[in-house]
Amino acid sequence: MNKTISFAIVHFSVAFTITYIMTGSLLIGGALALIEPAINTVAFYIHEKAWNLRQIKQTSRLAA
Repeated sequence: MNKTISFAIVHFSVAFTITYIMTGSLLIGGALALIEPAINTVAFYIHEKAWNLRQIKQTSRLAA
């Protein structure tokens, strides 16, 4: 769990810093630092579901 929290802090920090550098806005940097990781979390969940489904199909094809 500590590794997950550490990664989340790094992810938020990178998103904020890059956006702040590009826009000069603390508000936009903060908003993007919250929104982008949240969307990435959902995308990762969907990716994992699709990946697991792919592996299940591949395993059943090999078994057949």
